[in-house]
Amino acid sequence: SRFAKLAGEMISLGDVEQRVRTALAAPELPLVAINLPDEKKGEKVILLLEGEHDPQIIKQQLIDAGMPALLLPANIFSVDDVPMLGSGKTDFATSRKLANELANA
Repeated sequence: SRFAKLAGEMISLGDVEQRVRTALAAPELPLVAINLPDEKKGEKVILLLEGEHDPQIIKQQLIDAGMPALLLPANIFSVDDVPMLGSGKTDFATSRKLANELANA
């Protein structure tokens, strides 16, 4: 369930998250990559980043770091908090709902 199918390719969302942290030189940055339906590619990746971030600057940093185009998030949103479970792990269900709301706002 932590994979997205983009243009026929299976993409690991965990890999997207790790590449974003590496590109931004922020290994502890709270973030989550979510896959949502997309009319053109089947699915798209939405990135939720905790804190104040300029999506255009983040996207350019990812491109400058050599992130493959297929792995680039379709949308990047800043959120106050990345949803977490009581165990301290990312709450993917709530993150998906939040990403869906932001993408369709």
